[in-house]
Amino acid sequence: MSRYLAHRYHMCTYFQDRKVAELVVEKGSREIEILRVKNGQGKREMDQVVEESPLTLFFNEQELVTLLCSPRDLKYLAVGFLRSEGLLGSLEELDSVLLDDERNIVFVKTKGQTNLAEKLYGKRTITSGCGKGTVFFHALDSLKSKAVTSNIRVKGEILFPLMRDLQDRSVLFKATGGVHSAALADTEQILVYNEDIGRHNAMDKIVGECLIKGISLSDRILLTSGRLSAEIVLKGAKMGLPLIVSRSAPSSLAVEIADKVGITLVGFLRGKRFNIYTHGERIL
Repeated sequence: MSRYLAHRYHMCTYFQDRKVAELVVEKGSREIEILRVKNGQGKREMDQVVEESPLTLFFNEQELVTLLCSPRDLKYLAVGFLRSEGLLGSLEELDSVLLDDERNIVFVKTKGQTNLAEKLYGKRTITSGCGKGTVFFHALDSLKSKAVTSNIRVKGEILFPLMRDLQDRSVLFKATGGVHSAALADTEQILVYNEDIGRHNAMDKIVGECLIKGISLSDRILLTSGRLSAEIVLKGAKMGLPLIVSRSAPSSLAVEIADKVGITLVGFLRGKRFNIYTHGERIL
């Protein structure tokens, strides 16, 4: 059995355990009473609704931003957000990451102080992400980003089982229909997985976990269930990710940025088909 198939068998067995699945749903959703209408008839039932909560991020004792997110893996989210926005470069720069669960506040300190007012002046952009996310960059400047270089080459056929694995893991989506999934993979298996109400948050959680655990992003594949927006491609470019794959569509600016910075962008990966929008030389 190949490494990928062995891993996939393990994950399928893992999620077939009902207690584990119920635990995942319990931590990320809330049960409420609804009126379900079908064929003109209404019936009161209990239903699972995904949880959404604010997370306030303090960076070197200065309040930076409040993110609307799924209340899980919040340390990964905070560290990933800072890394994606260029405020944190490496694990060695981190001094501490403290989470206040009761107030939903995370405090991140680095070994060197950062003047946020100077670093972020005029850099705020409202994105097209779920919940109107905030990022700190000039969108036009992003077109001048350093090119992504990678020797990775993949057979198109390996993308299908990877995407199926991404979908299989999202127990919370199956229960609520309210989250996006993201994963980092090599050419055989998913290495890191996470999910959130915002696709950009899900990606930041991946970045944060990789940074904290020392997992390399070089020559990796980013899988996402959500739309390929400019923000997602920019985050990928900053991490040096050469290949971004989604079940959904890209935006025109996402395609333009991916083309300019050297990212292979694949969308509409469904069934037995997909579209390659940029740098198709990496897909065999």
